[in-house]
Amino acid sequence: MIFENKHSVVKLERNCVATLTICHAGSMNILGTPVIEALLESLQWVAETPSVRVLIVRGQGEKAFIGGADINEMVNLNEQTAMIFIDKLRLLCESVRQLPIPVIARIPGWTLGGGLEFALCCDIKIASRAARLGMPEVLVGIPSVIHASLMPRLIGKSRTAWLLLTGEVIDAEQSLAWGMLDKVVDATELDLEVTRVADGLVGLGAQVLAQQKRLLREWEDEPLETSILNSITEFGHAFNTGEPQHYMGKFLEHKMKRRESSSD
Repeated sequence: MIFENKHSVVKLERNCVATLTICHAGSMNILGTPVIEALLESLQWVAETPSVRVLIVRGQGEKAFIGGADINEMVNLNEQTAMIFIDKLRLLCESVRQLPIPVIARIPGWTLGGGLEFALCCDIKIASRAARLGMPEVLVGIPSVIHASLMPRLIGKSRTAWLLLTGEVIDAEQSLAWGMLDKVVDATELDLEVTRVADGLVGLGAQVLAQQKRLLREWEDEPLETSILNSITEFGHAFNTGEPQHYMGKFLEHKMKRRESSSD
């Protein structure tokens, strides 16, 4: 069974395990509005398909899980459109977070910004040793918002402050030690481990897994939803400072120069 649209494919091929693949979103599987909308559509299909018992989420290729939100789109946002954009990303993260089935993030490489927030909303994060995780939003003039609110609860306030204020990227082993990943394996073993865990989950009762997921969400601190919603306004306000336009412009200029030099 297959469900597909322009930027995602869901394949239910074996044992009630489905794989959702982000596709045609660049080598880093970047989250622009069309990609976000495609993923929302695919996750809705998964939610409405009872034969899907476990979902694996992956990007196309081995370079990245999700490299973040689309700077080419964000550089042109204003306060109002910024809030619309980030609220759609919030809906995407919540869609995977609230699925009543276990969701496994397959993380082979770069996982940054909104991509890391999306990964943290998955129930199980299995990564290659080549994985690199970070929240570099401050480097392009915007705060980390929405489901970055999960991070103090997951890894502690100090580690969250380090990642969000410095924008530095950490490797797979440090991410595992900090609690952002659940398992790290060699790249050659990544698919085997993801399959092993998925098959183990399928062997459990669907109702008890749904119940346990619901309880896990209820056990999270109640102010989380308020924090997520309030951060949307802060994201919009950032676009009144001029910093997103400045730093994103510099980022895109540097990227263009690198591309031109590599083509010489």
